[in-house]
Amino acid sequence: MTDLFTPPPADPADSLALADYAERAYLEYALSVVKGRALPDVCDGNKPVQRRILYAMFRMGLAYSGNVAAKPVKSARVVGDVLGRYHPHGDTAAYDALVRMAQGFSQRYPLIDGQGNFGSRDGDGAAAMRYTEARLSPIARLMLDEIDEGTVDFQPNYDGSTEEPRQLPARLPFVLLNGASGIAVGLATEVPSHNLREVAAATVALMKNPQLPDDDLHALLPAPDFPGGGQIISPAADIREAYATGRGSLKVRARWVIEELARGQWQLVVTELPPQASTQKVLEEIEELSNPKVKAGKKALSPEQVQLKQAVLAVLDTVRDESGKDAAVRLVFEPKTRTVSQQELITLMLAHTSLESSVPLNLTMVGRDGRPVLKGVRRILGEWIEFRLATVERRTRYRLGRVQERIHVLEGRQLVLLNVDEVIRIIRNADEPKAALIARFGLSERQADDILDIRLRQLARLEAIKIEQELKEQREHEARLQDILGTPTALRRAVIREIEADARAHGDDRRTLVQEERKAVAEVKVADEPVTVVLSQKAWVRALKGHEIDPASLVFKPGDGPWGFFTCRTVDTLLVFGSAGRVYSVPVAQLPGGRGDGVPVSSLIDLEAGTTVAQAHAGPADTTLMLANSGGFGLLARAADLQGRNRAGKAFLTLEPTDRLLPPVSVAPGHAQVGCLAQDGRLLVFGLDELKLQSGGGRGLTLMDVDAATPLIAVATFADTLKVSGSGRGGKAKEELLRAAALATYTGKRARKGRKIEGLVKVLRLG
Repeated sequence: MTDLFTPPPADPADSLALADYAERAYLEYALSVVKGRALPDVCDGNKPVQRRILYAMFRMGLAYSGNVAAKPVKSARVVGDVLGRYHPHGDTAAYDALVRMAQGFSQRYPLIDGQGNFGSRDGDGAAAMRYTEARLSPIARLMLDEIDEGTVDFQPNYDGSTEEPRQLPARLPFVLLNGASGIAVGLATEVPSHNLREVAAATVALMKNPQLPDDDLHALLPAPDFPGGGQIISPAADIREAYATGRGSLKVRARWVIEELARGQWQLVVTELPPQASTQKVLEEIEELSNPKVKAGKKALSPEQVQLKQAVLAVLDTVRDESGKDAAVRLVFEPKTRTVSQQELITLMLAHTSLESSVPLNLTMVGRDGRPVLKGVRRILGEWIEFRLATVERRTRYRLGRVQERIHVLEGRQLVLLNVDEVIRIIRNADEPKAALIARFGLSERQADDILDIRLRQLARLEAIKIEQELKEQREHEARLQDILGTPTALRRAVIREIEADARAHGDDRRTLVQEERKAVAEVKVADEPVTVVLSQKAWVRALKGHEIDPASLVFKPGDGPWGFFTCRTVDTLLVFGSAGRVYSVPVAQLPGGRGDGVPVSSLIDLEAGTTVAQAHAGPADTTLMLANSGGFGLLARAADLQGRNRAGKAFLTLEPTDRLLPPVSVAPGHAQVGCLAQDGRLLVFGLDELKLQSGGGRGLTLMDVDAATPLIAVATFADTLKVSGSGRGGKAKEELLRAAALATYTGKRARKGRKIEGLVKVLRLG
């Protein structure tokens, strides 16, 4: 008996593994995001939502007709039409896209003419869509005018009730003119805007010579042209490389003027900002510099914050925003005094605010083949040229068909005028005048319909002259269109003429200055003063003024004590050596002073996980150090070679897991010998010239032949006398000074075992 509740066995052909289904579903979603939302199309430069907004507004009659502007309508009406017909998504997304296309500070050539509050570059949002109004701008005609001339393919909308274009018949490469920004699944795009005249000139040059050299192309299209102006300071070679590969980064900065005031006073006035910067953002950054907040998890301001605050307050008195109707950007900086260096103030502001920044360049877009690919500028222009040639060819075929149809109708009318009496008789007497006219005069159905619809006034003699003139014009037009279709060269000439005409009609001057400059680097001035760096056993550090420090007077935290004292200057650097061989740099000027306990070294550096502070050294950058480990290896290096800019330090020494780093030894002028001491009391002396300077670090050379049971415990460099400290019989402390004769006993070649020191039961250190 069959169990009615038992499902039938599954057909393997209808089953699908969950992993396969998830992979397929995710790929479909990713493709939908990439092509349907985030990336622009190389043909018209639009994302789908932008294309749908422009097309909906065109169908609503919001485009310019000749030089007559359409009356704007509420943005809410546009958004409603877009959502209802073409884009079934949220109204916020559609309105945000409309707002961006109307913002002159976001797009180089806005496609929408907005009326009302459409936001500001300071981050102010646009008014609600029920308040603002919109219509298409004059330049949008270059995107839409040819759409009803068979130029592009249409596809059904989301519910099949109407159709929408796959692309718009753009007459210029709008993907470069207005740029684009978007993030998809695994892909992103960041296309900067460019100048219309320059893009047009580069396009025409490529059409005339597809093998145009890269240098010539770069001369025509030198760099982006941002809506807000500013200056591009990247070298031309970097821009050329970014354009060739489609990916790169451009350094940009604001532009300013120095306004001279009465009695020698002056002020710095920023008039243009780089992209992604705003006056509000700059003001917030300056407030953070001059009045910094304690970082999360910290009890006080960091030394860097304190120094930067002092540097800013020393040169800047006040800053105010005077932007308004008369000046889109006017940010005024008043110096502390008139004697402040203008360049010092400018450099400080550029280095620590968004007045100078970097702009990413990522030319990823959907190509003519429908695939999202990273493209260079040459390839972008090449694909757009192919699209435009195909578009103009389709438009020409459409226009040729219309012209030939008109010629056909005019020829029928001309025949009627030659036999007007007979035509009237046939129409009056025939039961089926259309069929009778076709049979009598050999007309087509189209001609017969036109004759039956003709008005009597058009049968006048004057009308015959007009028909003859129009026929002549239409046949000349037909010949021109056929010439364009029949000759690829003529087709290219026609496209070039249109590009040049559009450039004259809509082009403007470049706004962004392209001039190479060095990146602004503001160095905080540090007074050159003597200090003593104190490092405790638990790796707390501080810097005390002067070199005459009494260690007995210092106080440490309970359970802690002194570990190292380094006499140096405030302009020097503290080098911290990790137990794994990594070296970290901290400027001595950034170390806390005063009578406190200092701060943990780990708060000043990003110590590698699983490692501890092994050794330290503070001194000038030109100091030569000998670095050795318990495994018997060592090398020479300058302190400057060990310094780095990152808190994460730099890998320098190669150590075995059992190796212990010995204290760094400063090689003083005149030192020519090296002493190495093993744990069992063996001493080896050899010439310093047997070691080499290794600026890149590494394992080094073998200093002394040691093993795990008797490791290397101390090294020293000296001129002619070596001090050996240890203990004699009975454990009493004892020091020995080894001079030339005594040293000869222990002198040998590097990597030898050495000899035990006489007179000391236990040896503790050298030097």
